Amino acid sequence: MILELDHIFKDYLQGKMTVPVLKDVTLHVEKGEYVAIMGPSGSGKTTLMNIIGCLDVPTSGSYKLGGNDLLHHKDKEMSRIRNRSIGFVFQSFNLLPRQSALDNVALPLLYAGVSRKDRRSRAAQALKKVGLEDRMNFKPTQLSGGQKQRVAIARAIVSEPDILLADEPTGALDSASGHQVMELFQQLNEEGMTLIMITHDSEIAAHAKRTILIRDGILSSMKEEEVLS
Repeated sequence: MILELDHIFKDYLQGKMTVPVLKDVTLHVEKGEYVAIMGPSGSGKTTLMNIIGCLDVPTSGSYKLGGNDLLHHKDKEMSRIRNRSIGFVFQSFNLLPRQSALDNVALPLLYAGVSRKDRRSRAAQALKKVGLEDRMNFKPTQLSGGQKQRVAIARAIVSEPDILLADEPTGALDSASGHQVMELFQQLNEEGMTLIMITHDSEIAAHAKRTILIRDGILSSMKEEEVLS
């Protein structure tokens, strides 16, 4: 089991009021799975994504990644785990506008202390994998939305993470570019990558092999016909 969330609760304080966001969430994901977490705005899916991505911690519960109990680590160690074990793909790409595609992809390796020669070699291979070997020296302003997202995917996979975590990955794309991104995710999953995708779109969720619904901070499984209906 690559990911184990057990009895996760997350509360926020608003003034003197405690607002529950996640309510006894348990989610187990096996290595090589492709899971979609689907829910409307305000359902708690972003909070859940932030906890899975080690960007936030739960109020209570346990989280193991690759058998490693993450919630007992300090901030510095959590940052190291986040950098090496989790690849992020965001709706808004989050690319550095003044850096080339190659330099954007190499950034996680810079933080990991990889040598410049190895960074550039591995970043070039990642861009080749997403079909952008001819755009390595282009800056984000010179790329289409779909190409920017593929650069972001290359950046997410360059460290060979345990999990690829995608937050509304087609939300800023036209349908054709979105379809290319979903084909790329399917290819990565077929090669063994574990994918967890956060989305509100049932058509996008249908690309995953398992779909989980989150509503009012509570998870429930969905059958394929329910996703597509």
